[in-house]
Amino acid sequence: MEWLVSVAPDPAACRWEWERNPLGVVLLPAGRLWDVLILPGELGYPTLDVLTRVVDRPGPVLADFGDSRMGFFVPAGTVARWVGTGVRGAGRGTWIVVPFPGRSTGGVRWLIPPDGSGTLVDPALLELAMHEAAASLAGETGAGAGSAGSDEGDEGSGSDGPGRGGDPGSGGDPGSGGDPGCGGDPGSSGE
Repeated sequence: MEWLVSVAPDPAACRWEWERNPLGVVLLPAGRLWDVLILPGELGYPTLDVLTRVVDRPGPVLADFGDSRMGFFVPAGTVARWVGTGVRGAGRGTWIVVPFPGRSTGGVRWLIPPDGSGTLVDPALLELAMHEAAASLAGETGAGAGSAGSDEGDEGSGSDGPGRGGDPGSGGDPGSGGDPGCGGDPGSSGE
């Protein structure tokens, strides 16, 4: 947990708020120690299945809003280099709603909580797992139905930008993070 709050403008105040916030969530800035790649749930779950077959603990993964989206915590800077379509990113300049590890919240939950070591999802393994999952999904739905990871006709890569509007842990309501030691200046949310 310490490495998560270490990215906050005031880590001690953030931790204090996080432990006492009845919602059990804080806003943390992405792009410092980690970015978040956000996949639609229909691709994210099979991707996570592939990842966990390859690596025992692949790194932190969030799910939110009825499991419609999943956020994979990857090294900082990954979002700026990511070229795949259908995947949104939260990097520098965006804020992520992060639940307290081990505590359930209404909108965001850990599928794989951080282990405290700072281990993140390997972007290369994530990409390979996504391709395998998309190929498997395409095989299940038939070649004419289009795959979840295809580059064509993907409405999931909308123009509302990375880490915004309903994405797992995306900033949403700046007031939901509680203390400014966690959420910082809501005006700096990158929106």
